Amino acid sequence: MSTTTQSTHGAPADEVELTIGGMTCASCAARVEKKLNRMTGVDATVNYATEKAKVTMGEGVQVADLIATVEATGYTAAPPAPARTRATEETASARADGTGGDGGDDGDSAELRPLRQRLIGSVVLAVPVIAMAMVPALQFQYWQWLSLTLAAPVVVWGAWPFHRAAWTNLRHGAATMDTLISLGTSAAMLWSLWALFFGTAGEPGMTHHFELSIARTDGAANIYLEAAAGVTAFILAGRYFEARSKRKAGAALRALMELGAKEVTVLRDGREVRIPTGELAVGDRFVVRPGEKIATDGTVTEGSSAIDASMLTGESVPVEVGAGDTVTGATLNAGGRLVVEATRVGSDTQLARMAKLVEDAQNGKAAAQRLADRISAVFVPVVIVLALGTLVFWLASGAGLTAAFTAAVAVLIIACPCALGLATPTALMVGTGRGAQLGILIKGPEVLETTRKADTVVLDKTGTVTTGEMTLLETRLRKDAGAAGEEQVLRLAGALENASEHPIAQAVAKGAAQRYGTLPAPEDFANVPGLGVQGVVEGHAVLVGREKLAEEWALELPAELAEAKARAERAGRTAIVVAWDGEVHAVLEVADAVKPTSAEAIRRLRGLGLTPVLLTGDNRAVAEAVAAEVGIAPEDVVAEVMPEDKVSVVKRLQDEGRSVAMVGDGVNDAAALAQADLGLAMGTGTDAAIEAGDLTLVRGDLRAAADAIRLSRRTLGTIRSNLFWAFAYNVAALPLAAAGLLNPMIAGAAMAFSSVFVVGNSLRLRGFRAADGRS
Repeated sequence: MSTTTQSTHGAPADEVELTIGGMTCASCAARVEKKLNRMTGVDATVNYATEKAKVTMGEGVQVADLIATVEATGYTAAPPAPARTRATEETASARADGTGGDGGDDGDSAELRPLRQRLIGSVVLAVPVIAMAMVPALQFQYWQWLSLTLAAPVVVWGAWPFHRAAWTNLRHGAATMDTLISLGTSAAMLWSLWALFFGTAGEPGMTHHFELSIARTDGAANIYLEAAAGVTAFILAGRYFEARSKRKAGAALRALMELGAKEVTVLRDGREVRIPTGELAVGDRFVVRPGEKIATDGTVTEGSSAIDASMLTGESVPVEVGAGDTVTGATLNAGGRLVVEATRVGSDTQLARMAKLVEDAQNGKAAAQRLADRISAVFVPVVIVLALGTLVFWLASGAGLTAAFTAAVAVLIIACPCALGLATPTALMVGTGRGAQLGILIKGPEVLETTRKADTVVLDKTGTVTTGEMTLLETRLRKDAGAAGEEQVLRLAGALENASEHPIAQAVAKGAAQRYGTLPAPEDFANVPGLGVQGVVEGHAVLVGREKLAEEWALELPAELAEAKARAERAGRTAIVVAWDGEVHAVLEVADAVKPTSAEAIRRLRGLGLTPVLLTGDNRAVAEAVAAEVGIAPEDVVAEVMPEDKVSVVKRLQDEGRSVAMVGDGVNDAAALAQADLGLAMGTGTDAAIEAGDLTLVRGDLRAAADAIRLSRRTLGTIRSNLFWAFAYNVAALPLAAAGLLNPMIAGAAMAFSSVFVVGNSLRLRGFRAADGRS
């Protein structure tokens, strides 16, 4: 996939993603990245866990040049298949294996099968070799020759991927972790061959004990076949489980790609025609029956139904839609038959954009991982020098060739810092994938650092804290209303307002219909510009509007209604007078209603150490009324702000030394979202806001902002614990190996375990739950 971006110098730049083949460790990724970045006009990031390179190309650079550079480095490169095609191929591959296409949770793909076969063969052959070397009772007269027979295929065939990669890197003048593994196992094998054929180790009845400490012995009488075979088996096991875990880590993204419908029923010349979803075009009208997925983003033209968007947004409550409402591709039609007109297809759909955001985030690198990559790039040569230094030191100290050789091989094996290369990518893959399942899209790893530092959250009022549309909130009746109860007030007022286009009128009509069902049709209707409406409903002469409209009819508000009206206006609400048959019967309060979950969301944000600030263009009375309802202090309300001044408010807070997070949903929020240290865009808002944000909240629920920050912080914490484990492991283990306190086989097992531990630690993020229990 390729997109056009703007380079740092202002010239147009193309961004392309390549799939890199042949990488076996973090050092490989660092080599490819280094070679690509040496090209003029190229800025590349190579991710070992996702096996992808994200490359920004300047003018004159072609994709073919990038591929040629990667191949000259000893690896393969190709543009990836489209997301849908790739996911479909993986699913088909998994089904062919009988695994059900669940992202590798229950089985192996074609990619993993050769590795699994090599692992099983190596383990079957290596176990007897290890057992005979460790248990003297099993060392019969010619046991060493049986060990050679069993170990040779393991070291040659089982470890062949390591030898091949080491040779490829050697030809290009480089060294990777495979170099260390190949050197260590080959050295152990060659030493054993020399001892068997030219030393005394091949004599009948030879025995030796399994020891972890240095001992002054004759090297010609010792073999290291168990180390060569055991290290190979352990490292193969580590690579296999690492590969399986990486598939699990990416399962959420593959599931996201697979959500969409595969076929759709379109209307052509009055007939229903079944076609692949990929052939849909903007403007096509298609049918969605109950139980079917909506094929693409569109607008409902016929029918009404409940739409289940839980698989896309994490929201469990179905949403009612009807003619004129927008629907999102991949959501499920849970009710009646719908006819939808396609408005977005292919890569423009919300599903495709979500998948792209998640994939881009997984291909990025945190600052800590860049440091780890730089360390990995120089680590291998340093380790080789350290191994040689260990060999020379023990030889010079008189410990004997066997002890010196054992320590040097252990240094080579234990040093492999594979865990460094996996620390960030696996946590990112799991964290961003889990976020996508919960309707939280994290744009990149640099966002994680910002979530940790944020101490202030600026909340746009309209559409973020509130619903963004006028809503009927209260009905205030006169004391002596008698038979004219709330139902009659709303029936008469709603019937008249239903004939008006005004947003406030529509709020009254909608509220009345929701409470009391179908509204009667007015027998007569007239709009009084700027004041309200009047007409005849069920034989009553009704007027609904401002107090001035009532005054024109010489109607006076009773004291209790006048007080209710004044109180509503002080709270920033719009007060509407309802009168009929010569009397004022009620005052209706209409306002942009606070979302039911906003107060709880703000409590959660405070619990995360964030100070909420309400930002709005509304007057101060309205703003403070909303703030009081959700629990924001009056001093943290910034009201009567013009759209273009929202950026200034964010800058002012930053100038005070605060790290500012901003939550918004409108076009007028886009600049402020971009200015903020952390921008959280409501996915129910505009494309401009979503593009400007660092985190996108697919649902319109402010609680998702708290969940997003929690998930981001937990992902960052996992990355840090992974890096700590990887560094601490190598720092602690290398001196032990150099001191001769680690047998090479134990070193190999520990090295393999460190990688599996890092991936397993990352997979714990799959258990992250939203605070409201959504899974």
